Amino acid sequence: MEPSVLLLLALLLGFLLLLFRGHPKTHGHLPPGPRPLPILGNLLQMDRGGLLNSFMQLREKYGDVFTVYLGPRPVVILCGTEAIREALVDHAEAFSGRGTIAVLMPVFQEYGVIFSNGERWKTLRRFSLATMRDFGMGKRSVEERIQEEARGLVEELRKSQGAPLDPTFLFQCLTANIICSIVFGERFDYKDRQFLRLLELFYCTFSLTSSFSSQVFELFPGFLKYFPGTHRQISKNLQEILEYIGHNVEKHRATLDPSAPRDFIDTYLLRMEKEKSNQHTEFHHQNLVISVLSLFFAGTETSSTTLRYGFLLMLKFPHVAEKVQKEIDQVIGSHRLPTLDDRIKMPYTEAVIHEIQRFSDLVPIGGPRKVIKDTEFRGYLLPKNTEVYPILSSALYDLRYFEKPDTFNPDRFLDANGALKKNEAFLPFSIGALPEPSHSPWPHEETLELKDHPGQRDFAEVFKSL
Repeated sequence: MEPSVLLLLALLLGFLLLLFRGHPKTHGHLPPGPRPLPILGNLLQMDRGGLLNSFMQLREKYGDVFTVYLGPRPVVILCGTEAIREALVDHAEAFSGRGTIAVLMPVFQEYGVIFSNGERWKTLRRFSLATMRDFGMGKRSVEERIQEEARGLVEELRKSQGAPLDPTFLFQCLTANIICSIVFGERFDYKDRQFLRLLELFYCTFSLTSSFSSQVFELFPGFLKYFPGTHRQISKNLQEILEYIGHNVEKHRATLDPSAPRDFIDTYLLRMEKEKSNQHTEFHHQNLVISVLSLFFAGTETSSTTLRYGFLLMLKFPHVAEKVQKEIDQVIGSHRLPTLDDRIKMPYTEAVIHEIQRFSDLVPIGGPRKVIKDTEFRGYLLPKNTEVYPILSSALYDLRYFEKPDTFNPDRFLDANGALKKNEAFLPFSIGALPEPSHSPWPHEETLELKDHPGQRDFAEVFKSL
């Protein structure tokens, strides 16, 4: 018999033996779940409609906490408000590890503020939050940068002269330009070729990351990385963005004025200089460029899509739009720009924004987490580095907290007196405790709660949940 045929038979026999040996072994005591096949895990039991549909169906059988095997690795799924909050709030430290997204890891490599872990994550997250709320980046606040971009959007809308238009592109420009202003210190014209190229790369990458092929890659990255696929295009796109960021960093370095930092990059470069003698500092070039990339990832797609959903819902429910317009007219009027201080005087508009975020359910499966140590949770033992997926959709549509969750109803966020009320299940961008503040001499790093600036909290909400 030919050696190649013998090898093929041996491989086939080995695979069959694995199939009949049972499920993969892990130490600890994981929550129950469907019985996995070796290598394939629960792949054959997944719904063709995607992972979310699969998880929601499995929840009906196994409850709010269960285990699925994505390929050979176990993932603990958390459903419902109580389970998510119990893990991410009551056991915040244990569940504070960042999970991975396989198609992004060749570029991010656990640098930056999204996919890093341990002290690196705490340090960069603290710095990013402090800088986002900063008001020490030159003389312009984040609020002023948002107002500037809002004026630009209004001018673009006026050019349509009331004709029907799809605002998707304009909303993408708006949110990306705000991040550009904060990070690079400048906004771009909506026809600028470099700006349009950045937009194309970002939104193509978002689309590819959420594609079916990327979900398959998530199951078997160690094997599929050697073959062509969307993962290679994603890496190519992100590398081009990183090249642009790196070029911009060098321009900033050449024109840096320590007495007048203009933006996030300037502020980071000053911190790098301050810690240049620290061999273990996290403030180095790699963390800078990946952190800038992280800010775009966290703040562009989510914000622009929320705006798009919001406008669609206002068209669908004109009586809601009328009440919002009435409150705007009463509080702001037509002769000045809105400010963050106006928000506390506009509870109905705030309730509408909350309901838009809840109803649109933009991040149904929250960012992957992992436990940083062996962790007891609800009678189970999760071994260190076990991945955890909080299913945020199950909280935003939780019947125990939202009556008729499939209906759009902003009044659910108002109390009997018409004031905004808190709802524990409102988790549009996940939840997590802030890192313990250090006694840092760097401005603002010990005051990250943002209690004195309530209007600024939503802008940094995504970063607080990372």
